[in-house]
Amino acid sequence: MSYRVLLIEDNPELANLLKMHLQDLHYVVELANHGKLGLAKAETGRYDLIVLDIMLPGMDGLEICRQIRTHPDYVPVLMLTARSSEIDRVLGLEIGADDYVTKPFSIPEFLARVKALLRRTEKMRAPSTDKLPALIRAHDLTVEPEKRRVTVDGRLVDLTAKEFDLLLHFARNPGRVFTREELLEAVWGYSYEGYEHTVNSHINRLRGKIEKDPARPRYVLTAWGVGYKFAETEEP
Repeated sequence: MSYRVLLIEDNPELANLLKMHLQDLHYVVELANHGKLGLAKAETGRYDLIVLDIMLPGMDGLEICRQIRTHPDYVPVLMLTARSSEIDRVLGLEIGADDYVTKPFSIPEFLARVKALLRRTEKMRAPSTDKLPALIRAHDLTVEPEKRRVTVDGRLVDLTAKEFDLLLHFARNPGRVFTREELLEAVWGYSYEGYEHTVNSHINRLRGKIEKDPARPRYVLTAWGVGYKFAETEEP
């Protein structure tokens, strides 16, 4: 399969090197060397993967990723960063990046991460043998899995792709307690050791959007000392 990859990187030598190796895998690669140009391409084109440098002229990669994640169509994002501090990596994951590599990195490592992201995306998009219910309800909250649509008391709720995936995973398993590590594996695709607080941040934002009183949630509940669980659902 010929994947389409958008590579947003302002270092021409690195950009051309990565492009050459991706093309060796028969991927179609588009380049952008400026933050705003990269965002414009990401918002108007259809890509299977976005490779995104953090340090860019015009607009940094974190802001580009944040804006990409406000759109309903999901595309995996692999971030490239010369920053080695944990806070930068965590921030990238919390705003919606799927993975990152820290410069300097090897070409085999880069290609392995690209292939892993594309495999996980294909798995997510593959038809499931378990048919999704038309509606999942809990109290006043309704989730429509096929339409990726959520309403609370009839009001449409605007969720990012990861927020929806997290909510859907909960809603399909009412009453089951998940640890943070299990949620990372199920929703993000694999475990980020030491980044369990990424789950906390997403749940806090999710509660802020679906709960009338986030301090006293009805839907996404805390299982103290273990993790989180979802309220019991009702059949439509």
